[in-house]
Amino acid sequence: MLVTKELVSFYTSDATRLDGDLYRPEGEGPWPVLLMRQPYGRQIASTVVYAHPQWYASQGYLVVIQDVRGCGSSQGEFTLFEHEIEDGRETVNWAANLPGSNGLVGMYGFSYQGMTQLYTAIGQPTSLKTICPAMLAYDLYEDWAYENGTFCYEISLAWAIQLAALRAKKQGDLDAFNFLFQTSKNITISPKVSEYLQQYAPSNFYHKWREYSQNNDYWQKLSPKTYIDKLNLPMLHIGGAFDAHLRGTVKLYRQMSKQADYPQSLVIGPWSHLPWGNRVGELDYGSEAISNIDRLQIRWFNHFLKGEDQSFTPISWFDLGNRSWSLFSTWPTKAKETIFYLTSSGLGSTRKLTPVNQLEQLNDVIVHDPWRAVPSLGGHNSLNAGPFERSKLDCRNDILCYTSQALTEPLSIAGDIVIVLQAQAEAENFDLVVILSELKPNGEIYNFSQAFAHFPRSSFLEIALQPVHKTLAIGDCLRLSISASSFPSIDLYPELLTVKLLYGELKLCNIAEVETI
Repeated sequence: MLVTKELVSFYTSDATRLDGDLYRPEGEGPWPVLLMRQPYGRQIASTVVYAHPQWYASQGYLVVIQDVRGCGSSQGEFTLFEHEIEDGRETVNWAANLPGSNGLVGMYGFSYQGMTQLYTAIGQPTSLKTICPAMLAYDLYEDWAYENGTFCYEISLAWAIQLAALRAKKQGDLDAFNFLFQTSKNITISPKVSEYLQQYAPSNFYHKWREYSQNNDYWQKLSPKTYIDKLNLPMLHIGGAFDAHLRGTVKLYRQMSKQADYPQSLVIGPWSHLPWGNRVGELDYGSEAISNIDRLQIRWFNHFLKGEDQSFTPISWFDLGNRSWSLFSTWPTKAKETIFYLTSSGLGSTRKLTPVNQLEQLNDVIVHDPWRAVPSLGGHNSLNAGPFERSKLDCRNDILCYTSQALTEPLSIAGDIVIVLQAQAEAENFDLVVILSELKPNGEIYNFSQAFAHFPRSSFLEIALQPVHKTLAIGDCLRLSISASSFPSIDLYPELLTVKLLYGELKLCNIAEVETI
C-alpha cells in the first residue's frame, strides 16, 4: 500500500506549536490514528525496536510521530514529564479530527514514549481507546531512577547527557553538543562526568534526581502511580527480562488487571532495553526470541480500533532456560516457594545455597576497595545489558559466591524472586549487589536476575530481584553472587568499606503449581 508523509502541526491551549510527521495510507479511509510522542527527533520514531511508521500506516492507519514540547522542531521548553498529561490529551483530541480519521486513537512506543502514553491516558481524552506501553516506570523513583534505594548511575547519567546534548543542539550551542556527545562515549571511565553535565546543563533533571535521594513529593508529583486510580483502558504491556524498567512494566500490568474493565495483556521477552532480538548479552536465545511485537500490536489495534475479532493471552513470558514462550493465565503469585539458605564457614570453598538452614548466623565479610571496585557486567541496569559469562568475576575474593548442589531434576521458576539479607557495616549506609546466575556443568556462569539495594548501617532487608522466567536443567547449579560495588551501574563508594553478612535466604517462585495455558 502506498504511504505518503507530511508535516502536521497544531497549537496547544497555551499557544505552543507541536510538530509531527503524518504517515497516510492511500485511499479514502476513514482510518484509526496511531500516535507516538517522543523527545529524540521524530524521524527516529523508535525504529531501533519497532517497524518504520510507514509499515504501520500500510496496515490501514494514520500514523503520527510527534516531537514533544521543546524537542525536535516543536516549540516550548522541555521539562522532563511535566507537560505530558495536558499536551498528550490535546494531541489526541487534535489527531482524532485529522482529515481521514475515524476519530479513534491508539498509542504505542517504549521508554519515554511508553511514559507519554501513560500520561496521555491519565488525561482521559475520549478518543483514546487503547495504548501499548513498553518498558516504562509505574513509580518514577522506584522503577527508573533508583532501585531499592540505590541510584542507577550509569543509565541515568547517560540519558541525562543525551537529553542535554539534544537541547544544546536545538539552542545552537554546537560546542556544548559536541562535548556532551563525546563525553557520552566515555561514561564508564570516571564518575566525574557528572561534573561536566553540571557545567553544560545546570537545569538538567539529573541534578534533581541526585538531590532527591528519598521518595519524596518531587517523585510523587511526576510518577504515573499517583494518577492512574481512575484509568480504564485496554493495554498491551511490553517488557524485557533484562530491561531496567521491567519492575514498572509488571507493576502497571498487575494494577491495571485489578482495576480495569478492559483486557490487559503482558509480554515479557528475553530482551534488554534495546534492541529486541534473539542475541542478548553473550547468549543467543534462538529464533523464537526475535521480536514479533509489530505484528502483535497491529492485531491489538485491529481489535480495539477496527473491531476485528482477536484473542490475546494474559501473559506471554519467554523462558530463558528452555528458550521458548510460556503462557500464563495470571501472574504467578500462588506458586510453590522454593527457599535456599546461605551457609558458610567463612571460606569461599564452603559457601553454599542449601534447602536447609544449617547456621544460626553467617560470618562472611566483604571488603570494598574503591581503587579496585567490582566492575559491572551485564544485568538489567546497564548500557551493556544482558547475560554474560562471569566466571572471571566470581573468582574475586570481594564477591561472596554461594552455590547450590547440581540439580537432580529441572527447576522452573517464574515470577518474583526475593532475597532476605542481614548485613552490617561501620559506614552510615552502603550498597549491596546481588546477582543470581546459572552455573553450567562445563563451569560457565551466566547471570539471569539481579538487584541493587541500599542498606542502613545495620539492617535486615527483604530485597526484590528482577522478576524472571527460567528453567534450569538437570546438572545446573544456582549461583548467588554478592558484592559491595558494581561500577558504573551504581555509584562508586569512595572509601574503604567492610561489610559483614550475618544471614541470608533466597526465595524462588517454583511454577510447577501455577496455572499455565
